[in-house]
Amino acid sequence: MSESDTVVHSKYTTVNIPVKLFVRIEKVIERNQDFKTVTDYVTFVLREIVMAHGTANSEDCFNSEDLKQLKIRLEALGAM
Repeated sequence: MSESDTVVHSKYTTVNIPVKLFVRIEKVIERNQDFKTVTDYVTFVLREIVMAHGTANSEDCFNSEDLKQLKIRLEALGAM
């Protein structure tokens, strides 16, 4: 059974992230309270990225400025 088969049979799946990143996301949530859980936050971020990729007409879904801003945000969260 492949990883994608597992997802089809279940509503959710598990994705591992570094503990340090998890803790930083918790702090972001505490400060702005736009999200209730780390899962909500991560789901939102991933959904935005996937939607941006899916609606792009070119092979590069992000321009250089988009990539720069994404890198800054990820660094602020401790992901890089």
